[in-house]
Amino acid sequence: MQKTKLLLTSLSLTGLFALAGCSFPGVYKIDIQQGNVVTQDMIDQLRPGMTRRQVRFIMGNPLITDTFHADRWDYLYSIQPGGGQRFQERVSLVFDGNDQLVGLAGDFMPGVSRDQAIMGESGDTSSAQPQAKPQEDTPPAPGSLLEQIQREVDQVETVPVPTPEPLDTDPQ
Repeated sequence: MQKTKLLLTSLSLTGLFALAGCSFPGVYKIDIQQGNVVTQDMIDQLRPGMTRRQVRFIMGNPLITDTFHADRWDYLYSIQPGGGQRFQERVSLVFDGNDQLVGLAGDFMPGVSRDQAIMGESGDTSSAQPQAKPQEDTPPAPGSLLEQIQREVDQVETVPVPTPEPLDTDPQ
């Protein structure tokens, strides 16, 4: 009797400890997002020489303004999908003494989208691949739809765009 009670108690405690570390299937876990959402489009809009106000308009307020590094703004973003691994991104913007943007560092770089980085492509427009030659203009076949469209385009009369007169700046 005593052994049975002890065995039942120890099995119950072992089962409770095992279940405490496990998550139950079907239980919804929320995504946890923290910090500033920074996109590649935001980074692509930044230009050297922008003022702090212009940068704040594009990026929003920085998450961290360091009192020891007043010329550096840090933007941090982390997301942990429900029960998954946590991902973190960081961007630091550096200003000079005239409050103008001089550089950035972090997980984003200008001109390289996330899709291009995954595919291993660079963000520059010049490439070592040979460019396809543009097709020569061949006249469309007579009586075809393409020939009719081309005739209509050729017959269009251009109309000059009216330019507005300047406003009077002299008060009367």
